[in-house]
Amino acid sequence: MAASHRLPAAIRAPFEARTWRAFLYVLIGLPLSVLWFALSVSFVSAGAGLLITFLGVPILAGALGMCRGFGAVERARARGLLGLDVAAPEPVRGRTGGALSWMGAMLKSGASWRHLLYAVLHMPWAVFSFSVTVALWTWGWSLFTYPLWQWVFPAWVGQDGIQLYGDANHSFYLDAPFEIAVTSAIGLAFVLIGPWVLRGLVSVDRLLVSGLLGPSRLASRVTELESDRGVVVDTAAADLRRIERDLHDGAQARLAALAMDLGLAKEKLARDPQAAAVLVDEAHGEVKLALQELRDLARGIHPAVLTDRGLDAALSAVASRCSVPVSVSVDLPSRPAPAIEGIAYFTVSELLRNVTLHSGARRAWVDVWRTDDRLLLQVRDDGTGGARLSGGTGLSGLSERVGAVDGVLAVDSPTGGPTTVTVELPWRA
Repeated sequence: MAASHRLPAAIRAPFEARTWRAFLYVLIGLPLSVLWFALSVSFVSAGAGLLITFLGVPILAGALGMCRGFGAVERARARGLLGLDVAAPEPVRGRTGGALSWMGAMLKSGASWRHLLYAVLHMPWAVFSFSVTVALWTWGWSLFTYPLWQWVFPAWVGQDGIQLYGDANHSFYLDAPFEIAVTSAIGLAFVLIGPWVLRGLVSVDRLLVSGLLGPSRLASRVTELESDRGVVVDTAAADLRRIERDLHDGAQARLAALAMDLGLAKEKLARDPQAAAVLVDEAHGEVKLALQELRDLARGIHPAVLTDRGLDAALSAVASRCSVPVSVSVDLPSRPAPAIEGIAYFTVSELLRNVTLHSGARRAWVDVWRTDDRLLLQVRDDGTGGARLSGGTGLSGLSERVGAVDGVLAVDSPTGGPTTVTVELPWRA
């Protein structure tokens, strides 16, 4: 296998499984397309012709449902032979669940009419691609292997070879060694060209399947927004749990200890003022720690410096608290929307936290700038690398949070470093 990969792609192509799967796709496509075309046109024509009566409505709705069934077969065929995974369109549901409601929904479904359009358009294309593919394949392999079966002509046909020209007085056969070699070379050219022509033909099939047999852009967008809404809800719930846990384990515990110390100091104030002063001093220290923890917690939610002075000052404050030296460069013509600004701050904060805890870096850099309608963030470090989005890591959670607002998070972190994390967020002023 490794040796075959060292061969040029033009030589490998005729023997690759991908090529033969595409060839099988084209071969099967013609009879199926003729069948889809004949059934679709027949039933839709009958339904349209009978629309003047009530019978046309169920026939036309049934024809569209049949076309959706054809689409399911075509999507499965494209998935198995072309490696093209196209999601099924949104199902047809009537408002009441009855037959009339279903028929009305089917007739109003844009996906159903796109399936009918596919059945009509794909048949002439299948005829063309089948003809071109079979001609190239047949002539290519037969001419390429001509030296192996040339003996059939004198032995069984009664002529010297393939006849190129012939009339009552003259005839020309491919029987000389040089002529046989040239014929085989021409066949080899067809064999080498055939897979690339075939891939060009099936690329049109890919466009037809993905464009006509999948969900509409609006339905895909609705599904994406529903998924993003779920991510936002889960993230908000996780943030609330984190805040509750930090309050319970941190400031709340310290305040409870503070109340106990002050109670003991109050009891000892009259009997032992010196011991009471020690307890008050300890309580004072607990108050400072509790205030610091509350300040850190508030800063992690939405720091005041971000609201007052923007990303430049807020990220510089985060960098100053990082144990690794961090250079911050923010080049923005104006401030983005508060929601985008908050996500950008949180993302950079988490990335710098990962740099501190996991990277082993000696230095890090943060760059923030705007390009057209996108806000770009980039965090780089000279650490050991190996960061991955997969595996349920913190980066995967960040990616989901960024994706919830139509953003993108990309990680470039080869083993041995360096690591570069680039984030794109929509610019909303």
